[in-house]
Amino acid sequence: MIAANQPKFNFSRCSSLHLRWVFDIFENFVLPCVQVGGELGAESSKLSGKRRAPGFKVAILGAAGGIGQPLAMSMKVLHLYDVVNAPGVTADISHMDTGALVRGFLGQPQLESALTGMDLVIMPAGVPREPGMTRDDLFNINAGIVRTLGEGISKCCPNAIVNLISNPVNSTVPITAEVFKKAGTYDPMRILGVLGFDPRKVSVPVVGGHSGVTILPLLSQVKPSCSFTPQETEYLTNRIQNGGTELVEAKAGTGFATLSMAYAAVKFADACLRGLRGDAGVIECAFVASQVTQLSFFASKVRLGRGGAEEVYQLGPLNEYERNELEKAKKELAGSIQKSISFITKLTTKENLNDHACLEVYMMP
Repeated sequence: MIAANQPKFNFSRCSSLHLRWVFDIFENFVLPCVQVGGELGAESSKLSGKRRAPGFKVAILGAAGGIGQPLAMSMKVLHLYDVVNAPGVTADISHMDTGALVRGFLGQPQLESALTGMDLVIMPAGVPREPGMTRDDLFNINAGIVRTLGEGISKCCPNAIVNLISNPVNSTVPITAEVFKKAGTYDPMRILGVLGFDPRKVSVPVVGGHSGVTILPLLSQVKPSCSFTPQETEYLTNRIQNGGTELVEAKAGTGFATLSMAYAAVKFADACLRGLRGDAGVIECAFVASQVTQLSFFASKVRLGRGGAEEVYQLGPLNEYERNELEKAKKELAGSIQKSISFITKLTTKENLNDHACLEVYMMP
């Protein structure tokens, strides 16, 4: 919500779509001085509307990255963590005249301090997807990062809601779930994969997963209702599935989806905070533990509340094209989920063997 005395920006002559996103974030999230951590001050206590969610503590893991920085600017969160440059980002953010307290944390030794007492943890940490890089390439790098951060969350704030942005989301959500299971603190409703869909005047449920053929737009359920030819359905589905790839290619090796993903992450985090506050009817799409299909994780509409994703909605009626595409999505997702579980299982087995070997050495006469 925009305060009455704040100016509205005119974008009519703005030619850069990314610049429009930046101003949109600034106008809708920074100017209102949203309070997401610490105590409400006099300035923020005057605000009204759905974006005010007082008293909750929020941390960003990966706050110095391409998504983390605009995300931190937009949310003015309490704790910013990264393995590099966190103090600089914190100093920069601190010059914004809002009431929230911002603290920076640098490197593994400060991870527990960054996480202790958090209500919401947003994780864009890891390397970005670059031209020519497959989801498997991302997995090989980011799986270990997500595992380490997940261990910190499960230890320091196991009841926090976790918003996972780290790619590939189809794998990082199951990895985080396995970490929490190992720690004995797993709550499937609190680990949510952020999908980044932003319907405005047209609403299309997008289910399945986070990449490629696992992204399934249910065009038969579009609102306002309309019909598409088979050719139009195929074209729109492909465009939606490959939106991230198009963006990476458009940046010609100079970047990836940062501003748009940060904007989507802010909206999703805001929805989580409204759910924590007890607002009714907070509906978003998320990649979560699910019984919608035979897969253990699946993306669909969920109702957010104080416990996280308190209700996972069924898919609704599908046409023949969508049923066929759903089978393709499930096959791809099954491989990603199993790969994640195997990754944690192998690491755990290796750690147990190492512990056993150390014990034998210790007991030798």
